[in-house]
Amino acid sequence: MTVLEFPPGFLWGAATSAYQIEGAVAAGGRGPSIWDTFCRVPGAVIGGGTGDIACDHYRRYADDVALMADLGLPGYRFSIAWPRVQPGGSGPANSAGLAFYDRLVDALLERGITPMLTLYHWDLPQQLQDDGGWTVRSTAERFAAYTEIVARRLADRVRLWTTVNEPWCSAFLGYASGMHAPGIRDHRQSLQAVHHLLLAHGLAVQVLRSALPASAQVSITLNPHQADPASADPVDLAAAYRVDGIANRIFLDPLFHGRYPDDVLATTAHLTDWSFVRDGDLEVISAPIDALGVNYYTPVSVSGRATGPEAADPTEEKHGGVSAFPGCDGLRMIKQPGRRTDMDWLIDPSGLTRLLVRLSRDLPGVPLFVTENGAAYHAPPGANGGRIRDEARIEYLRGHIRAVHDAIRLGADVRGYFVWSLLDNFEWAWGYSQRFGLVYVDYETGERIPKQSAAWLRGLIEANGLPAA
Repeated sequence: MTVLEFPPGFLWGAATSAYQIEGAVAAGGRGPSIWDTFCRVPGAVIGGGTGDIACDHYRRYADDVALMADLGLPGYRFSIAWPRVQPGGSGPANSAGLAFYDRLVDALLERGITPMLTLYHWDLPQQLQDDGGWTVRSTAERFAAYTEIVARRLADRVRLWTTVNEPWCSAFLGYASGMHAPGIRDHRQSLQAVHHLLLAHGLAVQVLRSALPASAQVSITLNPHQADPASADPVDLAAAYRVDGIANRIFLDPLFHGRYPDDVLATTAHLTDWSFVRDGDLEVISAPIDALGVNYYTPVSVSGRATGPEAADPTEEKHGGVSAFPGCDGLRMIKQPGRRTDMDWLIDPSGLTRLLVRLSRDLPGVPLFVTENGAAYHAPPGANGGRIRDEARIEYLRGHIRAVHDAIRLGADVRGYFVWSLLDNFEWAWGYSQRFGLVYVDYETGERIPKQSAAWLRGLIEANGLPAA
């Protein structure tokens, strides 16, 4: 059978984040995060879910690492909980928190699993939010100090480091639409957050370069939007370009070119004068990195027409009437026809190919990792805890892994692919209503049951490719 082979050394894995799986929010000296606070806001999270217990990974980590080994995962992407390391976001390290990550990393290495560590996956210590959160420069400076603590502890064993995960979500879902913690709806604050998240990344890169061995790799993970015009109408083309500015180029241009896009500065000038950008900031932000993480789930279709026959897609566009796209007033996200996941996200693997090719073209010499890709589907266990059939997830993954192969064939330098997620988990504002995991989690008992997709992925990893048919 013809197999679409991947390059030798291609890194396969699965991903999680601390708040979504660890639980134990008051154990071992951990302090509160903005998500602990946000989950207590009535109506903020579907079903009133919290991360208090989540998957109880803090206590079950050894069993979870054994499960990863059983599933044949060569890599595991996870995040450090900042409030577990520094309960208030500053000051001395919490030794119990660091010891947990010591044990986790050692367990991974003992099983031959490569750890990919993310320093920030949205769980800002609440004390820092009380002091201004990502709207103030001091949070970026605190992040650098936190990075130094983690790097000193784990630099001898972790070779793949990511500074910040999806700053678009932290800035625009957290401070613009308020859909995510800390639940603020203020476009000016969201743009301040963009800059200080990027500054935090740049300052962390400086710390990591001084603390890590030369063989270590430093990256940031973005969730670039594949923003397609709803039609060939020039109005829609212009609308898609504007969304591309606030979703993609507002991060890519500072990171790789040392500037903010002129069109973004122009379309947001009524919201802020950008005076929070200081001399030297962009030089710090644009320090060279070794790779770029790319998270992709679904494309967006954009129209600049105020009316039309298409239904507007509310997904992450507006929350409480406030858009997650500052400077894009009057634009609409259009719900295109096609198969969808349980999140009501359009399934379009070609969007991932186009995105990877575009990034590789625009950022020559920057290797790419697909650090998140996956789908939510409800697939309960069979009778008496039997086999979990999730063919829809397998089909989603097959299509998107083929899309990665297509991108490589077209010249994109893609070095790895991580499925979101290893475990069913707390899915932010969706609570426990969505299941992305390769492994089913019974939230009452904590039992883990690998799904059909987990066995399918193991076979793919063993072959380092998938059948072409």
